[in-house]
Amino acid sequence: MISDSDITILFKILIGVAWIDGKIQSEERDYLYRLAKEKGVDNDPELYPWLYEFRSVSPTQCYEWVQEYLGDRPSSEKCQNLIEEISALIYSDSEVTSEEAQLITAIQQLDPNNNPPQTIQNAVLGSIQKLYKRWVLNQN
Repeated sequence: MISDSDITILFKILIGVAWIDGKIQSEERDYLYRLAKEKGVDNDPELYPWLYEFRSVSPTQCYEWVQEYLGDRPSSEKCQNLIEEISALIYSDSEVTSEEAQLITAIQQLDPNNNPPQTIQNAVLGSIQKLYKRWVLNQN
């Protein structure tokens, strides 16, 4: 179950994604309005200025909201769900901009399931360093 605060931050992210290339496309706008109405947040005072384009969203703000939503140690499931939500918005206008693709790539890199080889490599390297350190200490 998604909490109200998660829905709010998710909508902030989606609005930010729509703005990430500098302007909201009409198809993205329609998608956001329809989804906001479905989720019951179309009149949310926190979202209202962004949803109805009284305020724009900078790419930096969008990335900050993504970080806030995912937290310091995001689960793979949360990353994948966010990618799915963003993808639905992105594909609503049948065009994926480079800024949108970069955001998706950044989220994919945060997904713990996409990083196991590096994690394993770091663990092995750490073990080798400990063994070497012990060997050096025993030599002295």
